[in-house]
Amino acid sequence: MPDDHHGRSTRLDAVVRDRGIDAPADDSPADAPRSESGAGPRVARVPESHVHDTFSVEGIDTKRREGLLEAVLRDCDGVSAASATARNGTVGVHHDPSVSRDDLRETLEACGLVVDRTDRAFEARRASQFASARVAVAVLFGLMVATPYIAVLYPTRIEWLFYDPVTVAYLQSLLDSQMATHFFVNLGALSGIAFLVACAPIVRRALGGLAEGRLTTDALFVGSVAGLFAYSTAAAFTGFDGTVHYDLVAYAVVGATLWTHFGAADPAAEGRDAAESVESAADADTEVADGDPVAMTDGGR
Repeated sequence: MPDDHHGRSTRLDAVVRDRGIDAPADDSPADAPRSESGAGPRVARVPESHVHDTFSVEGIDTKRREGLLEAVLRDCDGVSAASATARNGTVGVHHDPSVSRDDLRETLEACGLVVDRTDRAFEARRASQFASARVAVAVLFGLMVATPYIAVLYPTRIEWLFYDPVTVAYLQSLLDSQMATHFFVNLGALSGIAFLVACAPIVRRALGGLAEGRLTTDALFVGSVAGLFAYSTAAAFTGFDGTVHYDLVAYAVVGATLWTHFGAADPAAEGRDAAESVESAADADTEVADGDPVAMTDGGR
């Protein structure tokens, strides 16, 4: 039996050999009934009494593995149909109610696959998508705030570093006109939305800590950014003579979001505010022996 594309035989190959199952001849899934015309999607006869279970699985990264895994599952007693999808890492099984979900999970793990043991597959995937969206919001809105500062405000604050005196005087006249109100409204809205959307998990953790009477680093960060935003808003729209620092708000949001997403030691998709629910779900699971495959919500082993 040929090896997979990694150049080595896998536990899935071993299971197929032990059961005497024919491997797929090409990159298409293993032999399965098709429609009467011979074309179209694969079909299977599923008794009405059979139930359906879906698993989140890591390790199905080729079409050949899809076919092998489907063949192994269909070879199990009580299974009427199976479908493996490498694209989203899911396996669907139609089976008799007498076949438990744990039995199917053991079959998948025997094939060397990593199975989510707490049925949090779709929630974890959605949380990961939201985390990526927060990074995009922070970076894009941060650039939208930084660009006007670089083009208009910084030249008036560090005159010797930028343009000639005539250009600086022109930019300063724009800031002294009524146009500055609209200018700062846009900057304030962009930086405020970026903070509320991108740093939502940090805000929730900060509020949760304060509700418990704890002053955390998240609370210090949120308080500092909120205070800086309020100071800048007062400087921009009242008679208070201060410097508008919406740029620092945007830089802080971008830095915190990137650190949480890429640099934090424990980068859970929704942050540590989900830690307690994850721990309780893990405690409710069966005890995992050393060497058993497990899955983490960030996709790592």
